[in-house]
Amino acid sequence: MYEILEKRRLGPGIQEYVVRAPDVARVGKAGQFIVLRLHERGERIPLTIVDCDPATGGVTLVVQEVGKSTREMGDKFDVGDSVLDLAGPLGMPSEIEDYGTVVCIGGGLGIAPLYPIARDLKKAGNTVIGIIGARNRDLLFYEDRMRAASDELHVMTDDGSFGAKGFVSDALRNILTSGRKVARVWAIGPAIMMKVCSQVTKEFGVPTIVSLNSVMIDGTGMCGGCRVEVGGKAKFACVDGPEFDGHAVDFDLLMSRQKFYCEEEACSLEHYLAETKGAEIR
Repeated sequence: MYEILEKRRLGPGIQEYVVRAPDVARVGKAGQFIVLRLHERGERIPLTIVDCDPATGGVTLVVQEVGKSTREMGDKFDVGDSVLDLAGPLGMPSEIEDYGTVVCIGGGLGIAPLYPIARDLKKAGNTVIGIIGARNRDLLFYEDRMRAASDELHVMTDDGSFGAKGFVSDALRNILTSGRKVARVWAIGPAIMMKVCSQVTKEFGVPTIVSLNSVMIDGTGMCGGCRVEVGGKAKFACVDGPEFDGHAVDFDLLMSRQKFYCEEEACSLEHYLAETKGAEIR
């Protein structure tokens, strides 16, 4: 059992948890993830490692409440409660080196996995240009952490409610168009955002790393659910990734595979909400 040490709300439907998992906290690195299961009947939820504290054994995770299990975690699991399983660290860690000037882009929930990468790149001696964005101000989080991890930070919102109005790809294009020499770009967020950012950087010949959020089940490469196509070859996001060359990823295939279980996910959430409402009435 893995105890929840801290829980705080970052925005509407977005929670940050610190879960005690000493073995993961001791060796987890930026770019890796864990697979969590709430209870015996729970599904496996892949979550990127945001931070590790070997002293307390705490592993920081950010969860967006979109489906049945993530909603249940937010509704029913608080500080002092425990989740049944937490397996990890899984996946390949980010390749952290001193590249020179790098751009780190986080869109929506992608800000959470981006933060430790930006932090470690700065520690390695890079000049880090951070770009974060969300649909509106309420959904924007970790601005303070990203500012500390960046030499300069650009904040974007779709509706202009905070920072500059526009998309993270707009800020990226402005930076590259200005002629600044950028050695590498990391872009993490919704698949369409990573696709557009990769298209922009390809125009300028800048190597780009993306973190793929394909459907995962076991997280060890056995089920094949997270299969993606990179450079015309089949790869598994859980063991070969989750980070890949953004210029080689077939994003259209990725986005189509992400929709495979939409009907089942909606049915599961509907059933959970009906059960919850029924329990409240009783």
